Amino acid sequence: MLHKEDVMSNKLAGGVHWSFWVIGAVALLWSAGGVINYFMQMDPDVLATYRESERAIVDGRPVWATGAFALAVFGGAIGCVLLLFRKSTAFYVFIASLLGVGATTIHTVGIGFDFSLVEILGIILLPLVVAVFLIWYSKWTESKDWIG
Repeated sequence: MLHKEDVMSNKLAGGVHWSFWVIGAVALLWSAGGVINYFMQMDPDVLATYRESERAIVDGRPVWATGAFALAVFGGAIGCVLLLFRKSTAFYVFIASLLGVGATTIHTVGIGFDFSLVEILGIILLPLVVAVFLIWYSKWTESKDWIG
């Protein structure tokens, strides 16, 4: 619902707060990076340039983990597009993406490689945090009537 003070102060753009577009765009860029990473990992020449710890994740990856990785990144990207189109179904797609992230994380942790703190934060924790945030954010924006 538009309020006179929101319109007058230019806080809303297209019926939603301007931050919605910024968060949606940044989330889409993050997700697009995941999709690009997925395709890069399918190229043996590119994979050869990865650090040992990154190659260890991909080498011998079972089909279920590759499928989970695809679900995580493509689900995240599709969810972000749905969010930017202001569709409440983004919430369910983000949940599917989180399931993919969780399964991928189980595989990554299960390979038994000794990860550095930066790798733990960047490869394991950050995708989980972003996926959980996007689920929460999509539900929060729905409660604000920004998506429906």
